[in-house]
Amino acid sequence: MHQWDIVRVRVNEHDRDAHPAVVISCEEDCQDPEFLRVNVLYGSKKPPAAGVQPWQVLLNGADGLDFRTAVDCGVFYLVNKGACSPAIGTVTLERRRAIGRKMIEILRLPR
Repeated sequence: MHQWDIVRVRVNEHDRDAHPAVVISCEEDCQDPEFLRVNVLYGSKKPPAAGVQPWQVLLNGADGLDFRTAVDCGVFYLVNKGACSPAIGTVTLERRRAIGRKMIEILRLPR
């Protein structure tokens, strides 16, 4: 597992299916076998005509996904590494920057 990998995971027991999620924990935590959990941003499938909310960044086939996925950049989930699927994609550099900008904007972090 690496930072910026896209995995599938259920973040709560109410989820029927695993959803795509972007791993945002640092590379050291991702690679450390003693560190059992990672932070992720949760995604949800978006139909082609659906709009994107102000707190979301859109991912697609360029990131390794089979469908458009809106990632919520305002809420981090801490999940067990063992609950995550192997990587199904990797966020492109352009979208990494977009996610970072959106996190700064939504969380009102100083630049």
